[in-house]
Amino acid sequence: MFPIVEFCVSNLAQGSQAAKEILEKDPNLDVVEYGCLSYCGQCMQTLFALVNGEMVSGNNPAELVENIYTFIEENDIM
Repeated sequence: MFPIVEFCVSNLAQGSQAAKEILEKDPNLDVVEYGCLSYCGQCMQTLFALVNGEMVSGNNPAELVENIYTFIEENDIM
């Protein structure tokens, strides 16, 4: 089973779209987009995604991608 990376459409508009596009190229990830993930406070302050239900954030798309892969490795999700 692959890690599930979930993005909020509002956060994509804030800048996480570039991170989503990078992660979608990885065949070992399931990347999905939802209308709202109910993290409105964080959504307006930082770029984020949920990885298997846990919030991972970054200051820019590159940092978000790096933090997602670090989270996956540290939690032995793959």
